[in-house]
Amino acid sequence: MTRENDAARRGALYALLGRLPERDAPVTCRVVDVQERDAYILEKLVLTVHSSDPDAPRCEPMPAYFTRPKGLTRYPAVLFSHSHGGQYHLGKDELLDACPYMFKPGYADALAGMGIAALAIDHWCFGERSGRSETSCFKTMLWDGEVMWGRMVYDSLKALDYLCARQDVDAARIGALGMSMGSTMSWWVAALDERVKVCADINCLTDFDEIVREDGLDRHGVYYFVPGLRRAFTTAQINALIAPRAHLSTVGLYDALTPMAGVDRIESELQQIYSEHGVPERLSIRRYPVGHRETAEMRADILSFLSEHLQVDAFPAV
Repeated sequence: MTRENDAARRGALYALLGRLPERDAPVTCRVVDVQERDAYILEKLVLTVHSSDPDAPRCEPMPAYFTRPKGLTRYPAVLFSHSHGGQYHLGKDELLDACPYMFKPGYADALAGMGIAALAIDHWCFGERSGRSETSCFKTMLWDGEVMWGRMVYDSLKALDYLCARQDVDAARIGALGMSMGSTMSWWVAALDERVKVCADINCLTDFDEIVREDGLDRHGVYYFVPGLRRAFTTAQINALIAPRAHLSTVGLYDALTPMAGVDRIESELQQIYSEHGVPERLSIRRYPVGHRETAEMRADILSFLSEHLQVDAFPAV
């Protein structure tokens, strides 16, 4: 594929995300608190998108955490996207304190130990934005011509805008990282935005057609579903937009959310794409004998991958 074709495909993918505020709307940040933790400095933030279009959907403030390593003045960073798991109270706190199905400690500690900063936001209905049911939010947005996943992706892209604009962040070394819902968010954001140089997604590389064949749609929440998506894109075609950038996907062999026949199909198609780009080594889809959870082996592989492709000198032992 040419860069022009990729740009057109990105535009077509973005167009499926429903009614959104303008993509270039400015985003501002208010610092709520700054705390020193053992391994990092924690900034508690509120990000606000300022849409100038009176007909655009309203923009909610986005509570966020930014964690930065001590003793450094400029660092690579990852956009960390939290999982779902029905843990609506958790949201961005998953960056600090790993949820039950993730390896501990939280990624804030692990990344700071490598000299990597991280930004995490609360998505719609999670963390400080919780209190409304997911289905209520989905239905209201649908009535108004919006797509819940589109609004969530939009917020992630605006968070990426903020991250890349920080003077203490090396915008040439940005990664996307997340588990489950956050995994899907990571590969969507990496596909849509070339500023993401490295994508590491954990346990949610789900082939759309295979999950339909297995009658497994209810394994994913309503937030996941985008009108018209399956007619326009396969999972592999979305992920192909990440090429030739570095991409690691970790998959549980017994994970019902990611049927292996679908993973095999995605891997075969992406291997061809990366080979055509001349960088087959930048794609890695790794399988582990586990269900829908992150293991110590996964964590070690992810940190090693980030260390290599964000050009970090060292990474800690797990």
